[in-house]
Amino acid sequence: MADVTGADEGPMRIDVSLVRQLAELLDETQLTEIEVEDGNRRVRVARTVTVAAAAAPMPHYAPAPAPAAPAAAPTMIEAAPAPSTANAVKSPMVGTVYLSAEPGAKSFVQVGDKVAAGATLVIVEAMKVMNPIIAPSGGTVTAILVENGQPVEFDQPLVVVE
Repeated sequence: MADVTGADEGPMRIDVSLVRQLAELLDETQLTEIEVEDGNRRVRVARTVTVAAAAAPMPHYAPAPAPAAPAAAPTMIEAAPAPSTANAVKSPMVGTVYLSAEPGAKSFVQVGDKVAAGATLVIVEAMKVMNPIIAPSGGTVTAILVENGQPVEFDQPLVVVE
């Protein structure tokens, strides 16, 4: 799907080669959407992705998973209420989130920790670059909404600091 808009309401000339290049870039990077802006023009190319139930790829430093335990009889477990994301620090990019600086190291924060403004909460790896995600203000960590090595999307809530 390609949306093309301009400042005026008249017809817009579409650079088909640009749209093709953007579509190829989506395929190469496995992104679901890309948008470019040039003055009063904006071109957005997006694709719909069907997600199949598959195991997420393991991060490059994750330990091997433990062997599966034998299946037990199913039991009814009441779901805990979802934590509020009103004060959540959100991911500024698509990438992979890490809760510590290196494998086996202590997590940057845990639920209940008091953090100062500017403290590193998690790291989001994007295109081989480690980007620290910092607390915008001081407070208490009330929820960590992601797991180590989990892929994250742009604007996805990561950590709640209240």
